[in-house]
Amino acid sequence: MSSQPNNPLHGITLEQIINDLVAHYGWEYMGYNIKIKCFTDKPSVKSSLQFLRRTPWARTKVEAMYLQMLKKRKS
Repeated sequence: MSSQPNNPLHGITLEQIINDLVAHYGWEYMGYNIKIKCFTDKPSVKSSLQFLRRTPWARTKVEAMYLQMLKKRKS
């Protein structure tokens, strides 16, 4: 596996991203900011993983939310 020093998401699984976001923001806030059913209607990590793995635009939004969360934590 090659090193990717400029990629803050390198080595972080999608499941870890979802778990960290849920712990920090909660499902309700995530569903309010990213309007996808897996965050608003009976949310679960499993359903979110299934949807995000098949839907690149949604995954991009979730990854952006995660990067924003990391940025806020550092400041």
